[in-house]
Amino acid sequence: MNREQTGQEIAQLALTWATAELQQDIALLEKLLANDFVGVGTLGFLLSKQEWLARHRSGEMKYSVHALDEVKVRGYDETAILIGRLTQEATYRDNPINTQLRTTLVFIRQDGQWHLASLHLCTIGSPPSFARS
Repeated sequence: MNREQTGQEIAQLALTWATAELQQDIALLEKLLANDFVGVGTLGFLLSKQEWLARHRSGEMKYSVHALDEVKVRGYDETAILIGRLTQEATYRDNPINTQLRTTLVFIRQDGQWHLASLHLCTIGSPPSFARS
């Protein structure tokens, strides 16, 4: 598979992931996430696959919007890295989380299937004044 095909496949898989999150499709998320998945939250906290899924199982995490855009994919032999923008309108334990985040998703190919091995979320801000041209 060439890099362009890999990029298209990963971009589609990332959209599938975003939709599964929105719909709380735990069965699909279980298949998509690698067994050793690690999610890095906006404040630097880490969640394992089971902890990530537990947010949905408990019903504490609810999305009304979970949309991925501005997607750029870099594909390698058995790894692909996607950087995009994630727009969320959600509640966690009834606390609102309405934000736009920059996200990095790392996909790995295992046994012929792509899996989401890791993701990192951070808020989108402007560079500090001293770094602007």
